[in-house]
Amino acid sequence: MTIAAGIPGPALMEAAGLAVADEAARLARSRGRIVVYCGPGNNGGDGFVAARRLRERGYPVALGLLGRREALSGDAAYAAGRFAGDILPAEAVDPEGASCVIDALFGAGLARDIDGEARKLVERINACKRFGGRVLAVDTPSGLDGASGKIRGVAVEATASVTFFRLKPGHLLEPGRTLCGAIRLADIGIPASVLPRIAPRAFVNGPALWQGALPRLDAHAHKYARGAALVLSGPPHQTGAARLAARAALRAGAGIVALASPPESVAVNAAHSTAVMVAPFSGPSGFESLLADARRRAVALGPGAGVGTGTRKLVAAALTRPSDRRTIVLDADALTSFSGEADKLAQLIGRGGHAVVMTPHEGEFVRLFAAGIRADDDKLARAREAAWLTGAVIVLKGADTVVAAPDGRAAIGWDLPPTLATAGSGDVLTGFVAGLAAQGVPPFEAAAAAVWLHGAAARAFGPGLIAEDLPEALPGVLARLHGRDRMGSD
Repeated sequence: MTIAAGIPGPALMEAAGLAVADEAARLARSRGRIVVYCGPGNNGGDGFVAARRLRERGYPVALGLLGRREALSGDAAYAAGRFAGDILPAEAVDPEGASCVIDALFGAGLARDIDGEARKLVERINACKRFGGRVLAVDTPSGLDGASGKIRGVAVEATASVTFFRLKPGHLLEPGRTLCGAIRLADIGIPASVLPRIAPRAFVNGPALWQGALPRLDAHAHKYARGAALVLSGPPHQTGAARLAARAALRAGAGIVALASPPESVAVNAAHSTAVMVAPFSGPSGFESLLADARRRAVALGPGAGVGTGTRKLVAAALTRPSDRRTIVLDADALTSFSGEADKLAQLIGRGGHAVVMTPHEGEFVRLFAAGIRADDDKLARAREAAWLTGAVIVLKGADTVVAAPDGRAAIGWDLPPTLATAGSGDVLTGFVAGLAAQGVPPFEAAAAAVWLHGAAARAFGPGLIAEDLPEALPGVLARLHGRDRMGSD
């Protein structure tokens, strides 16, 4: 990184340590003692700089080093040499009663599980935190895998973390996201021009990633130009999920949305729908006749559809129906109907050539990919592997929802509110994806945008959220989003 940026390592370390010192001073309750634990690498070097800076500001600093002073090398050794205070063995420094504890033991590149003396030290830091202490992690909490968000043996439970240049997947993926606490991203002088050389394939899911792909209305727009979507309904006693998805597709901007309704569900769907149309069908051949309308650029199947052979046949019809390329969104029962048979679903996707988005939660994902993807792999890796195996965009839902494309791109959800954990929320997300795809938004961008809008709508509504509130909160979110877009283009 230092070579790519053209900035000397000591200068970057000095800037990083200063950012850590600033955050520690903000985090500390008083000008009481600050404990700094340094490791043997560059993360420890940042800690030495922070300790020196805090000492210069008048803070009493106790510094403990994990390992031998003479084993330090390079920039870390240089930073240690500039610290004028005592450098004690880490085990000799007691964190109890400190106004702030700085964890500069290991950074995001930790390559093995923490054990031995390092493990005992992490456990001491965590005990301090649980009794009200404040812990600041440098880059990532020690023991956290920066690439996956997984714990390597044991990990520091931070109150806050300071990281540099760009967030890492481990800052966003659970349990890393929780372990990091409040995250501050510090500018230490690395220019954005180095990004093309790094060629990142994982991104924070935000408007900068997909806003340029959203449709723009003009004076020539009409309902079919805005895009038509078809949403499959299930039997009468579980039609609500499809109606949630259909209304969400309308709110996301589709010009016309129809519920593909089996005969026994027509009456209940018609009684509860106004702007959403009802399109009756009977059996796979009847469903195919609805798919023959090429104006229907997005088709959503799964919410409340029922699990079994009937749904499998309808999914197969949608995936393989010859037509211009459209986007098929598969969720819930459409995925569970293929439990353990992801390979068969992949074959159908390959035959039809349509764009496909799958939106499983963890349980649906495990059932679908039981035969092919290890459940203990990290979430980002699992979503990417599933996308590669099936040729579909995968939306692996959760507090850290990952959207992965077959080409390796991935977007990781940031700050998705826990109020989304309510019945029907996933059906609304399916509708948002379908509504954006119906307007011509490419599948990866449609899925990533839908996830972000889903979270933003939940935040806008606040406590007491139920699934029906999400589509109704969306217009305000879109208005603010488009307003920001206009201001940015002036």
